[in-house]
Amino acid sequence: MNELVATRPRMAWQPTLAAVALLVIGVLWLYQDTARRMVALWGEAETFAHGFMVPVIVLWLLWRKRKALAAMAPAFAPSAAALFGVAAAAAVWLVGDVSAVNPASQFALVAMLVLTFPVLAGWSATRVILFPLCFLFFAVPFGDFLLPTLMTWTADFTVMALRATGVPVYRDGLQFVIPSGTWSVVEACSGVRYLLASLMVGALFAYLNYRSPKRRFLFMLVAIAVPILANWLRAYLIVMIGHLSSNTLAVGVDHLVYGWVFFGVVIAIMFMIGARWFEHPADEAILAPAPMLPGSRRPRSLWGAAAAMAVLLAAPLLVVKVLTATEDRSVPLLTEPALAGVAPAGDSGLAAWTPAFVNPSATLERRYAVRGQGVGLYIGYYRDQGPARKLVSSTNALVRSNDGRWTANRSESRSVVVGERSIPVKTVRLRQRTGMADAPALIAWQLYWIDGRFEANDAKAKVRGAWQRLRGAGDDGAVIVLYAMEQRPGDADALLEGFLRDHLGAVETQLRKTRYGD
Repeated sequence: MNELVATRPRMAWQPTLAAVALLVIGVLWLYQDTARRMVALWGEAETFAHGFMVPVIVLWLLWRKRKALAAMAPAFAPSAAALFGVAAAAAVWLVGDVSAVNPASQFALVAMLVLTFPVLAGWSATRVILFPLCFLFFAVPFGDFLLPTLMTWTADFTVMALRATGVPVYRDGLQFVIPSGTWSVVEACSGVRYLLASLMVGALFAYLNYRSPKRRFLFMLVAIAVPILANWLRAYLIVMIGHLSSNTLAVGVDHLVYGWVFFGVVIAIMFMIGARWFEHPADEAILAPAPMLPGSRRPRSLWGAAAAMAVLLAAPLLVVKVLTATEDRSVPLLTEPALAGVAPAGDSGLAAWTPAFVNPSATLERRYAVRGQGVGLYIGYYRDQGPARKLVSSTNALVRSNDGRWTANRSESRSVVVGERSIPVKTVRLRQRTGMADAPALIAWQLYWIDGRFEANDAKAKVRGAWQRLRGAGDDGAVIVLYAMEQRPGDADALLEGFLRDHLGAVETQLRKTRYGD
């Protein structure tokens, strides 16, 4: 009798695991474009290379829990809460896809995969493997938004440490000059790759070595703080090694080698310290099998839940297909707006510069002379947006951190009253990497035109673009950039403000013609 009871849960798991496997394969097939983009980022960006290890670790963690799971019986009734979670994840994927926010659609995809198990097996069984399932979220390439903040923190600490050790420093944004040369904090110096890798291995270490939620939480705080502090120290040491060696060491390949070797040593020390508070895992309790209802009813409930989840998974893809079928895919024709009272710039003194916006559908670049000063106008028009062409994206910027000529020193937000409207703009001060203190700054103003409205904030622009597509109004949008040289404090801002007030209406009229073909 005991042998019969022990085998019943194992027999009950066979159809459940088969249904889970089929649904997982179905999710990956239906959302293969999202999955491919996620995997492609693992290989393209070193920051997310740890993603290749996540599925392997998840499978290993699940294998460790096989005995505890086998001692239970899957739930008889499908989980309504889990099905609601699938619906929510599908909605998030839809919004992420129509707004071209890759992390949103990728997190939603992982959530669908994770929720497959509680939908079909219930929450009691899910709790046994909850951490392995949640660990799968580390596969999402996410964290680029931290780059500007981490780069600024690294520059702040490096300059402070250099001055504290007697090295004179002149700082201009993320670039600083010391007697032996010029240094810049670029994306590779931000430490974001160290932080993301530390979070992943720190979570795994805490799960395997601690049972107390408090200890796990405290170790995760350590896993966040240590790589940030270590990266600051690494950056300072690289500059000091270069300074003391007359720039023969700590540059080029040495820069990266010192970084990874240093980080590996720091993580090893962190684990050695964390091991001092190791908690022996509790003995696996022998779980009594959950009561089973008649087997003839179980398959109907199981496959009914699987069918309900399949319908929820297919719904957002059908919405996207309908939206795509009605959207304009033609190449937009963007022509110069009719600006009254301005002339081509000629020799206006404007430095050679172009915003770093990737793959617009159409562009327009002009330079005008206004009261003897040069004003540049750049319009990047976007249509048929997707992974390779996005109006609002972390890959789009006025100047990239690794630009060899220009560096962004300060970014602010402001509003300009044009007629009866308050127009938001983002202002950025750019300087050439040569000349430093004596070179005049280039002042750039940026704003988006989406769904007939102007926005300066990236998040608001994303939301407006998503709402435009969901209403069936297409995905057309544009970025507008005005720029001028600052000879005296405030003169470029005043020039650009006047230009915006006088000519924004003409620019908007031209954008509407491009969108509607009037």
